[in-house]
Amino acid sequence: MSQLSLPVVVGVTGASGAMYAVRLLQALCQAEVDVHLTVSPSGAAVIRQETGVALNLREPDLLRLLGYVPAWSTARRRQLIDRVDWESQLKRHLQYHHYEDYFTPIASGSFRTAAMVVCPCSGSTLSGIARAASNNLITRAAEVHLKEHRKLVLVPRETPLSVLQLENMHRVAAAGATMLPAMPGWYHGVESLDCLVDFVVGRILDQLQVDNRMIDRWKETTT
Repeated sequence: MSQLSLPVVVGVTGASGAMYAVRLLQALCQAEVDVHLTVSPSGAAVIRQETGVALNLREPDLLRLLGYVPAWSTARRRQLIDRVDWESQLKRHLQYHHYEDYFTPIASGSFRTAAMVVCPCSGSTLSGIARAASNNLITRAAEVHLKEHRKLVLVPRETPLSVLQLENMHRVAAAGATMLPAMPGWYHGVESLDCLVDFVVGRILDQLQVDNRMIDRWKETTT
């Protein structure tokens, strides 16, 4: 059961790490968190390259995206995902907005939300947020969350980092955003790639104050 009474905005942009976005959407829906989703063209291109799921951004097949399980997932993870009624979860908890549609609720500060996550967050999106350049719905929604002093979590997946990217991260962090790079830990009994994905997604959920058991906590793994 979700502890959030307000929805979470999720923006997916064109950095590698589409599986983090897929797993985040799955986890939020299963936690009964209402999600407003928007995907950039580059984000859709990366999703297709890394998962094989082609999204028509006018009418995306979100059911296929929610139910996606990579070939490298364990049999146990596959069984867990296959058991979920994703069609019901989609209808109840997930709303989609086109990245060019500024007339959606999430483009306005008057629409109340709990938080926003950009996962993964590309360098160009980071730059746009740092400069308050609202050139699409994702950067506009991020600007809204900063100006309204709401939680904004950015999940970059880039290495190495240039000085300009580091400066942009510093700038948005100083403005109130949380920088949460996709840097999975290895101390929690890693047994598969699923564990590494869940580590990052679990830390995102922690920032949103959504209870989760994505990983064993540090004290739990050392006692």
